Amino acid sequence: MSNRALTIEQKSFEIIDTEVGQHGYSQLEWNIVRRVIHSTADFDFAGSNGIIFHNEPIRSALTAIKKKCAIVTDVDMVLSGINKNSTKKLGLRASCHISDPSVVEDSIRLNKTRAQLAMQYASSDIHGGIVIVGNAPTSLLEVIRMVRENASLPALIVGTPVGFVSASESKQDLLELDVPAISNIGRKGGSSVASSIINALMLIHINNSQL
Repeated sequence: MSNRALTIEQKSFEIIDTEVGQHGYSQLEWNIVRRVIHSTADFDFAGSNGIIFHNEPIRSALTAIKKKCAIVTDVDMVLSGINKNSTKKLGLRASCHISDPSVVEDSIRLNKTRAQLAMQYASSDIHGGIVIVGNAPTSLLEVIRMVRENASLPALIVGTPVGFVSASESKQDLLELDVPAISNIGRKGGSSVASSIINALMLIHINNSQL
C-alpha cells in the first residue's frame, strides 16, 4: 500500500473514531469493527445491531492463524476481497469451491445450492480452520449443520450474509452455537463485511505476533 493510501486510510479511521465516540468494544474488537465500517461507510455496524463477538473468536482465530489454518469462503467475491499480501506473509491458504465443476454438477443432480455443497466439499479445511460467509445464507446454514452433527469443527465462523431470505435467521442460529463466531444482527452484511473481518484479524496477528 502506498504512503498516500496509508494516509487516506488513517484519516478515515480517525473520522470513524470521532463519529462513533465511546463504544463497548475492546481495542482488538474495535480494530475489526472499524475496518468493517471503513469498507462499508455504514456506522450501524457499531450500533446496537452491530458486530457481535461470540465465544472469544479473536483468540481462537489468532491461534488458528498461528497454526497456518485454512480459510474457506462462501463465494468468490469474498475470496477476492481477502488481502493476498497478508495471507502470503502468514503462510495461509484461502479457497472457495462454489465454482468447482464437481460442485456445479452435483448441485444440478442433487437439487441443492452450490453454496451448500461447496461447504461440504471443504469439510476437511473447515475443521480447525476459519470459515468466512458474506453472501450465501445456505452456506452458513450448512456449516451450522456440520457443527451440530460433529462433522466439522471450525476455529472461527464469520457469518455476515446479506439479504432478505434466511440471512437474519442463519445469523441467529450461528450465535446459538457453542463455537467462536463473529456476526451481526439483521439483514445487513455482505462480501466486503466478511472479507474486512478476516483482513483485520490477519493484520492483528501480523502487528501482534506475540499474541
